[in-house]
Amino acid sequence: MLFNSFEFFIFLPIVFVLYWLIGNKRIQQQNLLIALSSYVFYGWWDWRFLFLILFSSLIDYTIGLKLRSKDKSSSRKLLLWISICINLGFLGFFKYYNFFVDSLIESFTFFGAKLSLNTLNIILPVGISFYTFQTLSYTIDVYNKKLEPTKNFLAFMAFVSFFPQLVAGPIERATNLLPQFYKKREFVYKNAVDGLRQVLWGLFKKVVIADNCATYANMIFNNQEDYSGSTLLLGAFFFAFQIYGDFSGYSDIAIGISRLFGFNLKRNFAFPYFSRDIAEFWRRWHISLSTWFRDYLYIPLGGSRGGIKMKVRNTFIIFIVSGFWHGANWTFIVWGALNALYFLPLLLLNRNRVNTNLVAEGKYLPTWRELLQMTMTFFITLIAWIFFRADNVTNAIIYIRDIFTKALFTTPEILPFTILGLVTFFTSIEWLGRSGEYAIQKIDFMKKPIRWGFYMFLIILMFLFTGEQQEFIYFQF
Repeated sequence: MLFNSFEFFIFLPIVFVLYWLIGNKRIQQQNLLIALSSYVFYGWWDWRFLFLILFSSLIDYTIGLKLRSKDKSSSRKLLLWISICINLGFLGFFKYYNFFVDSLIESFTFFGAKLSLNTLNIILPVGISFYTFQTLSYTIDVYNKKLEPTKNFLAFMAFVSFFPQLVAGPIERATNLLPQFYKKREFVYKNAVDGLRQVLWGLFKKVVIADNCATYANMIFNNQEDYSGSTLLLGAFFFAFQIYGDFSGYSDIAIGISRLFGFNLKRNFAFPYFSRDIAEFWRRWHISLSTWFRDYLYIPLGGSRGGIKMKVRNTFIIFIVSGFWHGANWTFIVWGALNALYFLPLLLLNRNRVNTNLVAEGKYLPTWRELLQMTMTFFITLIAWIFFRADNVTNAIIYIRDIFTKALFTTPEILPFTILGLVTFFTSIEWLGRSGEYAIQKIDFMKKPIRWGFYMFLIILMFLFTGEQQEFIYFQF
């Protein structure tokens, strides 16, 4: 069920009304409704994979309880590794089995040998990477005694399957989201309005920006040999805004819907295209995944505590694993490695510290230096996105080569001024609202007629520029 589908616009109000009719004094009944609604939401794609979510929930719930009763270090480690192996085993089978088989066959063929292995017709369960990491965070935090294991299986089921963020995040930590299922949730009108406002902005990102940019990005990438360098660069530009509008739009909708039910999810995007270096970009892009890898992989490997060799090794591991998490294709691995290379100069020069200050804080325009930094960061990110979007590494390399060798400084063959105007409008609103959690959060300070006029303008744009409905990109991950 897509957030921007007719079915969801029927599903959400029904669940919302039933949820608050139950009343906030009946927490277990509310949790039951959330769990059942989440299973209906997920089963809309393929009901067979509901058993996978249920099994994953049962495994980690049981292991959590077992960890509570075990004091011996070896027993606790064994339980942790059972959880890790089962969860990553399912993820590896459904997502990476065919990739490893194909890679193995190609490797043997390269050395003149023939390997008889068959790939399988495997359907990738939607969102498996997201809920797998979510349940793993629970087991790891219980093992590290950062979280008490829950005895409330219904609350745990609702936590794992929570429908707003089930299939494409944010990847919630058990330490943040699970305790919210134990508490009484109050309906706060102001929070609900803020949630609806964020949902509206997320829908605008998806329907107007991402889906329209997708039309031209697909056209150019699918016929890259027919276009000049300037058009290929424009295609990469469109994909950069497609993936940002698509994924951050999903996160906005998920966070906004959660507020309607009295839950608070973690922020997942913080205006990443206004970053001044690649380190800042990765602290603003897909924050829930970046921090997950930082806390559960990078720091356990030693983080930045060792010498230069260890720092470089850990940086490449974190980025390559992050790339591989996105999909079973060498393009994602190269994309991750390329971002590690981008990050390397900052690491070696010890300039990879957290940049907490807002770009052009208190000003309408950035300085020339900030503008140059943002432009350069966006450009190298755009080049990396080409590997993310391409069908294979060879096509990506040819695409980048042709940008710089096939009439880069000419007028593109495709120049949709309307879509470019919408992207410019979108970027301007994001820039003006960059001090908020999302771009239009602080619009409530405006007078009511102006505020409602702006909302209606966004809605009209969505009706006028609704293109071909596209699935959210991150559903495939």
